[in-house]
Amino acid sequence: MTATIEIRRFETPDDRLDMKERGGIDIIKTEQGSTGMRAVFEPGWTWEVDEKPLLGSPDTCPMHHTGYCLSGRLVVRMIESGEETPITRGDFFEIPPGHDAYVAGDERVELILFEASGAHT
Repeated sequence: MTATIEIRRFETPDDRLDMKERGGIDIIKTEQGSTGMRAVFEPGWTWEVDEKPLLGSPDTCPMHHTGYCLSGRLVVRMIESGEETPITRGDFFEIPPGHDAYVAGDERVELILFEASGAHT
């Protein structure tokens, strides 16, 4: 481990998944291998329309997400079971692969997503 503190900011991301007028995901990485993401999804955003094509059009989201909801209401649907779970402001969540999602309501969704070094997000 390093003996120095590293600080990164989402205003200067290492990468960005741009969803144009519907939002995007800013991605930052630390020297130790951790990744942080700030996702902003505007009202009307759906995984199917806005993110799926940017990921190569898989049947479902193949990623595992761990995060915290800052604002809005995101409904996540597990494809196999059809179960829908709302994620709202203040929720710390863990979502397995095999889902899709959409913004419910007219409020912007903001999420912080985490990936520790060696983990999958």
